[in-house]
Amino acid sequence: MSPLALAIACLLTITIGYVGMCAASPFGTCRKCNGFGFAMETDRKGRPKRGKSCRRCKATGKRIRAGRWLFNRAQRIYREGTH
Repeated sequence: MSPLALAIACLLTITIGYVGMCAASPFGTCRKCNGFGFAMETDRKGRPKRGKSCRRCKATGKRIRAGRWLFNRAQRIYREGTH
């Protein structure tokens, strides 16, 4: 198999895998708060405590994946264009 065909096959496999993951699980953990929904802080003794709520995920700990966001946007544009 030529290197070009191998590269295309690898990219196609990764793309199909990501599409499947976005379809099965459209929400992933928030990268800002690591899925906690709030920032971890430490008190003066060094023990962890709850900080402020995460503004990026609105304290849910979950965010929509980029691929799912693009799919939803494309669906919305198509729906609005056909009516």
